[in-house]
Amino acid sequence: MQESWRPLLTSEDSSPPPHNPEKFFLVKAVEQALITFPDHFPFFGTHVGPFMNTYMAMGMENMFCSLYSDSAFVEAVMDTRTEWCLALFRQAVRLGAELIVMGDDAAHRGGSMISPTFWQQLVLPRHRRIVEELPVPVIWHSDGQMKELLPFAVQAGFAGVHGLEPPAGNNLATVKQQYGHQLVLIGNFDVNLLCGSDRDAVSREFDRCLRDGGDKMFMLSTSNSIFTGMNPSTVKTYFELISANC
Repeated sequence: MQESWRPLLTSEDSSPPPHNPEKFFLVKAVEQALITFPDHFPFFGTHVGPFMNTYMAMGMENMFCSLYSDSAFVEAVMDTRTEWCLALFRQAVRLGAELIVMGDDAAHRGGSMISPTFWQQLVLPRHRRIVEELPVPVIWHSDGQMKELLPFAVQAGFAGVHGLEPPAGNNLATVKQQYGHQLVLIGNFDVNLLCGSDRDAVSREFDRCLRDGGDKMFMLSTSNSIFTGMNPSTVKTYFELISANC
């Protein structure tokens, strides 16, 4: 299995391309936005976390099998992804970002994609490095059941975590009790409700999030993106509730 892809990543040309921020940032547009909206809080977020981008580069099956057969190679790939991540975030900070939201999807509805032992060995040191080397707070986003990984979010030094996807079994009240004094908890509103037409269900979910999240160290938001195909009526209801509670 590995022979079809590993040589491509270990050739003399295997180093990542030169960091060219112009490919990822419309610098003039960013500068103009800071001038136009001086009272807004500028942040930058994207899915470039070292774990996710390693399995995206290698393919999930190859990466997870290689954790047992060639873990040193997995670590080498993860190191290049960490460097890329840092280069991108440093440029965002230079352009004015005061907060970084790092997407690094690491779980599914059944739990973490890898064991806590592997996470502590492979991912935690790289997450910690990202947090330590950036001069602004970093929030970690991941889909899925986060129960096994939240202790590592604290150890890495993240300011908070986003997602806390309700259908994956993330109980906000429980997470709040365990980690609400160490992490800003963000999300937990079930985006599936915005695909339907039940505006009362949206209101009930909103109230539940406020009740379970409390008034400190919690930011209510959808657990994932607002995407094309959602019901405009229920999406409108959600934002009206946000506006009324600001």
